[in-house]
Amino acid sequence: MRKRLVICFVVMCVLACGAAAQCSPVIFTSEQDHQNMMDQLGIKATRPGWSGDESAPNHANYDPAKANPFTDLPDALTTKDGKRVTTPEMWWKQRRPEIIEDYEREVYGRLPRNLPKVTWKVTITDQERVGFIPVVAKRVIGHVDNSACPQINVDISMTLVTPAQAKGPVPVLMMFARSVFPAPAQPTQDEFELINKKLKELLAKDDPAIKAIFEQHPAYNPIAGPAFPAFGSERTPTEELISAGWGYVAIDPASIQADNAAGLTRGIIGLINKGQPRKPDDWGSLRAWAWGAARGLDYLESDPTVDAKHAGIEGVSRYGKAALVTMAFEPRFFMGLIGSSGKGGVTPLRRNWGEAVENLAGGGAHHWMAGNFIKYAASDGKFGSKLPGDLPVDSNELIAVCAPRLVFISYGVPEKGDARWLDHQGSYMATVAAGAVYRLLGAKDIGVTEDYHTAKMPAVNVGLLDGELAWRQHDGGHTDAPNIKYFIQWANKFIQPKTN
Repeated sequence: MRKRLVICFVVMCVLACGAAAQCSPVIFTSEQDHQNMMDQLGIKATRPGWSGDESAPNHANYDPAKANPFTDLPDALTTKDGKRVTTPEMWWKQRRPEIIEDYEREVYGRLPRNLPKVTWKVTITDQERVGFIPVVAKRVIGHVDNSACPQINVDISMTLVTPAQAKGPVPVLMMFARSVFPAPAQPTQDEFELINKKLKELLAKDDPAIKAIFEQHPAYNPIAGPAFPAFGSERTPTEELISAGWGYVAIDPASIQADNAAGLTRGIIGLINKGQPRKPDDWGSLRAWAWGAARGLDYLESDPTVDAKHAGIEGVSRYGKAALVTMAFEPRFFMGLIGSSGKGGVTPLRRNWGEAVENLAGGGAHHWMAGNFIKYAASDGKFGSKLPGDLPVDSNELIAVCAPRLVFISYGVPEKGDARWLDHQGSYMATVAAGAVYRLLGAKDIGVTEDYHTAKMPAVNVGLLDGELAWRQHDGGHTDAPNIKYFIQWANKFIQPKTN
């Protein structure tokens, strides 16, 4: 019996060591990861991306005459076998699943089947203020079960802030941003005095020079006293939300998945793959961030201070892309504020203006997408070459699969830093084109009846905010902050919150 136990113990140790060895993360540079994926796909060469420097020889196109080499966007209301989608039932049962499948396979990647459990825990609760309004701020950590690969740890970091005096659950806007407390509660003036007294004693104890400085400046304190909100400044986005009786969430994308290709063998993607490189249809960072946001929503559904049925998702730039991907793949999100997202978000991939498919598929940003996306920048591969026009889907359909839920498309102006690179006109065209699906489902679009091919953007600061699909270009830069108050007013029409 003893001999059998010893043998079993040895076998278990060998199996454990083998499992650990299988979970040793591969260390790649971004370039090595890109080459690995090209090798898997049989691609020998890709076309280079365009430069954002308009004086460079390979600068991006900003000539309207050259902007549309592929005349049409894919029709969201025509099935793959050429049938016209005429009823909501056809949309939900046939056409929408077709679009989702194409996006998963060719653009953003698939969610793995063996996703681990996330366990949420509130680690800190603090009484703070946002502006002059009392709030309750919670640090919430979502630990991802990593028992299958202990070498990779994923703890999703999130901060939830709600008005302290709310009489019931409040709508919240989840933002892809650093998870930080808005204004950590500070000691009183008397408590600061005690802290400074002790600190000065410790610093001066073994250092005569420091002691002499404190003796020369007896009123000086190493740590400043309590700070107070400033008067007269414009409201920040979080102040707008709290003032409107909403809450907000800051979820840290980097705690879900790194924003670089070198990190693809770690984070949630690496954890699932046990530290090994991706396969061509594996998910990229945009889809991973969207998955993390959905897990954050899991927590919000359990928090009594939150009206999780009216939760929104927000992001700017690459996180604007992630916010739209989140809306597309997680139907529990009621609304989205999509800020300055560019290609991979609202901007059509087929349109030749500014940022190109080749920029996304190159070695600097390919981690956002599925590996298969690189095919559409290939100039020499086992399948020949592919162009952006060969993509089976485009951004109008990404917006459309969010219907009939609330989507607010936000941009700034190039003069203030929201670069032409983002293709504001193309994004507007995609928004107009997506409207057909909203109308089919009984919702309102932005109210433009003109064909998307010729539709021109409205004037800056003119919002198209009457429907579940909305558009507004503000006069600021690469941010959605100037549109926050308009977003809240627009969304409240559909939320109809109870008076707090």
